[in-house]
Amino acid sequence: MSDTMQSLDQLASLKPAAPEAPKYVKKVDKYGRAYATGKRKDAVARVWIKPGAGKVIVNTREVEVYFARPVLRMLIQQPLVAAARAGQYDVICTVAGGGLSGQAGAVRHGISKALTYFEPDLRGVLKKGGFLTRDSRTVERKKYGRAKARKSFQFSKR
Repeated sequence: MSDTMQSLDQLASLKPAAPEAPKYVKKVDKYGRAYATGKRKDAVARVWIKPGAGKVIVNTREVEVYFARPVLRMLIQQPLVAAARAGQYDVICTVAGGGLSGQAGAVRHGISKALTYFEPDLRGVLKKGGFLTRDSRTVERKKYGRAKARKSFQFSKR
């Protein structure tokens, strides 16, 4: 009887321990800013956040000037609102490539990542909201023998 108990103890010691969740640490530069890169479609946004009054500057312009459509401004504020940090961080970002909608999505992604670097505790909230996932949908490439990616040339039987 004791032999079986002893062998069970040996088996239990061989079993690897459950992997622990990775510990995320605060990543800030010497100026106290958190930096992250956000991407969406063809747009790439470089985002810096630091504690402040909630001012958002995109390509050296105010967010109201750069993103004139209210929907795009709302999109950018989503991660800050979800994390209950609206008006607490100044956001400075440079964005290039793609159109306005893709650029707004890239800035949103960058803000989300920068928030997790500044406050690792917010990672769960932002992940649950889907803000940390890079939206991988891009434009489908054009194929030869086709008018566009999928559209065919007009078919003529005769």
